[in-house]
Amino acid sequence: MTTTASTTQTEPVGLSTDHSQAVQDGAHSHGVGGTPQGSRAERITSFDPAVITEPTGREEEWRFSPVKRLAPLFSTTLGSAGVRTTVVDAPEVTVEIVGRDDERLGRAGVPGDRTAVTAWNAFDEATVVTIPAEAVASDVTSVRIEGLSDEPTATHLLIQAERHSESVVVIDHVGSATLTETVEIVVEDGAHLTVVSVQDWSAGAVHASSHRARIGRDAKLKHVVVTFGGDVVRVTPDAEFTGTGGEVEMVGLYFADADQHQEHRLFVDHAVPSCKSRVTYKGALQGEGAHTVWVGDVLIRTEAEGTDTYELNRNLVLSDGARADSVPNLEIETGLIEGAGHASATGRFDDEQLFYLQARGIPETDARRLVVRGFFAELIQEIGVPSVEERLLESIEAELAKSMSVIEGR
Repeated sequence: MTTTASTTQTEPVGLSTDHSQAVQDGAHSHGVGGTPQGSRAERITSFDPAVITEPTGREEEWRFSPVKRLAPLFSTTLGSAGVRTTVVDAPEVTVEIVGRDDERLGRAGVPGDRTAVTAWNAFDEATVVTIPAEAVASDVTSVRIEGLSDEPTATHLLIQAERHSESVVVIDHVGSATLTETVEIVVEDGAHLTVVSVQDWSAGAVHASSHRARIGRDAKLKHVVVTFGGDVVRVTPDAEFTGTGGEVEMVGLYFADADQHQEHRLFVDHAVPSCKSRVTYKGALQGEGAHTVWVGDVLIRTEAEGTDTYELNRNLVLSDGARADSVPNLEIETGLIEGAGHASATGRFDDEQLFYLQARGIPETDARRLVVRGFFAELIQEIGVPSVEERLLESIEAELAKSMSVIEGR
C-alpha cells in the first residue's frame, strides 16, 4: 500500500489533507518535471560518488531544490577549513577527533544523495561524541559548528549513545558557510538520546546536512530540527530501526523569510517488528520568494509487523509571494500493523481567529503575534531543552517583528 499527497494551497490553516487509506499501484510522481519514483526502498545509496552522480533538478529527490545554489557542494574536491567545530561536553560524555579510518564511522547508514556522498568522501577528521554505557548525562552536550569562510566544506559528526545511556546533544550552526555535513547517530539497545540541530546561519549561508540514525532494541531517539537562518538549507534525516521496541520522535520547526529556501526531507525505515515513530513538523514563511519544502517518507517493510507510525506537517503562510510544498508519503508492505497515517496542511491566517481576537479589543498586529505563537507553542514545549526553547521564542519574535513592520507600513 502506498499513499502520497502534495500540498501547496493557501487555504485556512484549519483545512487539512489527511490520507491514511488511499491506495496507488505502481510508480508515482509529483508536479511537473520530476521523474517517477518507485518504492522509497529502491533509492540508490552508496559511499561511491561515481554511483550517485550530480543531479539535474529533474530527479524526484531534487525537484524542489535550488540545484544551482547547491552546486558547489556537489564537488568531490571539498575542503575542510570553512568551519570550526567546538564541543562543550557533559562530564559523563567523551569527545574525540578521529581519522576517517576509524571503524565506528559509517555504521549509521549509507549516503543517499549527492551532497551526502560528497560529504562522506571529503572529510579528513571526524568529531565523535560518545555517551558511555549506563551513563546518564548530567548536562547538555553542545556542539558548535561555526562558519569561517564561504569555501565549500565538508564536516563529519558521530553521536554514539551506548547501551542504556541517557543524554541530550545540541548541534548549533552559526556564522556563514558553504557546508555539506554528515551527522551519524547510533542509539544502542535501551539508550535514550535527544539530538537537537539548530540551523541559525547568517544570511548567504548554504548548508546541506545528512542525518543518518540507527535505533536499537528498546531504544528511544528524539530528533529535533530547527531552521531559521541561511540562504539555502537542506536537511535530510533518515532513521532506521534495527531492533524491536524502538521509538523515534522527529520534531521540526522552521521559519523562512524572503528568498530563503528551507527544505526538510525525512525517511523513517520500519525494518523490524513492533517499533513506533512520530513525526511532527511545523513551519511559517513570509516574504517574496520564501520557499519551504517538507517531504516525509515512511516505509513499513513486510517484516515490520506491529508498527505504529504517524506523520504530520503544518505550514502557515504569512504573506503573498511565499510558497510551501508538503509531500507526505507512506508505504505499507504488511497489513499486520498497529496503525499508520499522515496529515498535511498549508494555509494563511484564519480570518475567523483574527476577527475573534480583534473583536475583543486586541490590535491586529498583536492578534497576528498570538496566532503565530499559538501555532508553534505546543511543538516548542516538546523539545525539552529550556535553553533552546527560550532561544526559539526569541527568534520567532524577531521574525514576527519583520512581518509586523511590513503590515504597519502598508
